[in-house]
Amino acid sequence: MNKHLQIAIQACLEAGEFIMQVYDTAFNIEIKDDKSPLTEADKRANDVINSYLEKTEFPIISEENKQIDFAIRKAWETCWVVDPVDGTKEFIKRNGEFTVNIALVTYGKPQLGVIYVPATKELYFADVEKNQAYKTQLSQHDTDIETILNTSKLLQPKTIADVVQVVGSRSHMSQETLDFVKDLKNSGKSVEIVSKGSSLKFCLIAEGNADVYPRFAPTMEWDTAAGQAICNAVGVNVISKQTNKPLLYNKENLLNPWFLVSKHY
Repeated sequence: MNKHLQIAIQACLEAGEFIMQVYDTAFNIEIKDDKSPLTEADKRANDVINSYLEKTEFPIISEENKQIDFAIRKAWETCWVVDPVDGTKEFIKRNGEFTVNIALVTYGKPQLGVIYVPATKELYFADVEKNQAYKTQLSQHDTDIETILNTSKLLQPKTIADVVQVVGSRSHMSQETLDFVKDLKNSGKSVEIVSKGSSLKFCLIAEGNADVYPRFAPTMEWDTAAGQAICNAVGVNVISKQTNKPLLYNKENLLNPWFLVSKHY
């Protein structure tokens, strides 16, 4: 296994353990300047992940780190893109649909991706260059890499089906997304909505449990980089509605354009 992928997996698992310690308590909720929620889990997970990634040769873009000016970032060939708790709203609702996201990006393109679901101990990871993405069900957060490799199964997206399963967010269903679904129906397709929180929406597509994920609402780079790596590794595209090309990372503005995740649509 790629050494950086191994480091990212270990960072995700340990962060997940700390997140669940907070999850089981009566935690406090802060509101950040951008009106998004923040909990002790976000802070503790970020500290854990930084402790792993700072030992590598690559700088870090994380939702919970102070953002570095683009005048410096634009010189970065490779960097980490991290969301310590993706789906903080889902975490607060205690519905289990939150993740730890870590991606390694080179020249704006995701190369490695890890998504960990602490509440269920499901782990997704991918090496884009090798065109391989995997999922495994862990029995404990503290699982060694050898066990992970021995229990992992390759992901495989769906072939075209009669019913189009469209991934929608539990917390953000925009009018534009509703219009996209309407257009599919008008073209003669039968449509089923599959709701999921956080970066798990990417995982649904990559593992063949849905067909298309239209995201016509704001996201940040750390929300999508790991999911895009996992999708790209199995031939699923994550296409910007602005450029009609794959989403890019370490941009001057870390806000993503709207995008569509699909292999067939």
